[in-house]
Amino acid sequence: MQDILSQYNSVTESDVTTWFEVGTVSDFPENSGACIKYKTKQIAVYNFVRKNKWYAAQNLCPHKMEMVLSLGMIGDKDGIAKVACPMHKKNFSLEDGSNLNGDDLKIATYPVKIKDGNVYIGFSD
Repeated sequence: MQDILSQYNSVTESDVTTWFEVGTVSDFPENSGACIKYKTKQIAVYNFVRKNKWYAAQNLCPHKMEMVLSLGMIGDKDGIAKVACPMHKKNFSLEDGSNLNGDDLKIATYPVKIKDGNVYIGFSD
């Protein structure tokens, strides 16, 4: 299990070495998520229209090791954009990946940029 989790490490915009094009803005549902694949990683991409912001995070829920976070409900908890695992209801910050339920589990997050109607996710590998 740890081997799968170890491939996911948060990336900040200053760490980005590769901007990977994942589709056009219209490819992603508003106020919801979709999953893309980058090398061996599954990445959940969220078009959070209500906040006028895009987010990306690992699709793997670290609680039960299921690839389901792109199907989770997005929302806001105390001003922090979050996703709730559709299976276990664990809440993770889309800003920094922290677990908003107070558990030690966290998820990796990635920067997103929109350029000329295309969506790019930043990776550091």
